[in-house]
Amino acid sequence: MTEQLGLRERKKLRTTEHIAKTALELFLERGFDQVSVSDVAAAAEVSKKTVFNYFPAKEDLVLFPIRDHKGEPARVVRTREPGESPVAALRRHFLTGLQQRDPITGLADYEEFLSFQGMVMSTPSLKLRLLEQWTDSEAVLAEALAEALGQPPTAIVPNALASQAISVQRTLIVRNVERMLSGDDPAAIYEQCAAEAEAAFELLEKTLK
Repeated sequence: MTEQLGLRERKKLRTTEHIAKTALELFLERGFDQVSVSDVAAAAEVSKKTVFNYFPAKEDLVLFPIRDHKGEPARVVRTREPGESPVAALRRHFLTGLQQRDPITGLADYEEFLSFQGMVMSTPSLKLRLLEQWTDSEAVLAEALAEALGQPPTAIVPNALASQAISVQRTLIVRNVERMLSGDDPAAIYEQCAAEAEAAFELLEKTLK
């Protein structure tokens, strides 16, 4: 992807990544509330104005690494296999993530992931910003579901289904994260997590019938 960008875009991307990486290191080391935007700017060797030019809010510095996941459910629906229902595609994608210990499913226990999640779960403003990201993801998913179902974007069914699908995923992910933070072994609880995901998506599938 980087190779396809122009020189100016590549430079902007490098600056964005540098600032975000610097900020996250400081936050994990000292705590989110103990680090100011000025601290981030100084460590990244840029101005405070530059930080805000790239990141409108301090919380955005933390959530930058997972920014692409905001539209992931919609992409899964749009690229589903022929004859596969939208919910089945979402279920397959989530179960594959669990099996691969994809951190986006919450079932991962490497140190940086646990530190990151611990910070987010213990910081109200980050939890709120993450919830806003889930809401954005829901809106994009509703559009994809409307296309899949052949209904207008404003129709109730795709919007209600998107709300339920995001709620299911959020519930499963938070539950898995809480288990990881409590010290559970991913391998030991994988079967349980997969069974819960199967059950949750099965209920979701029934709402579409």
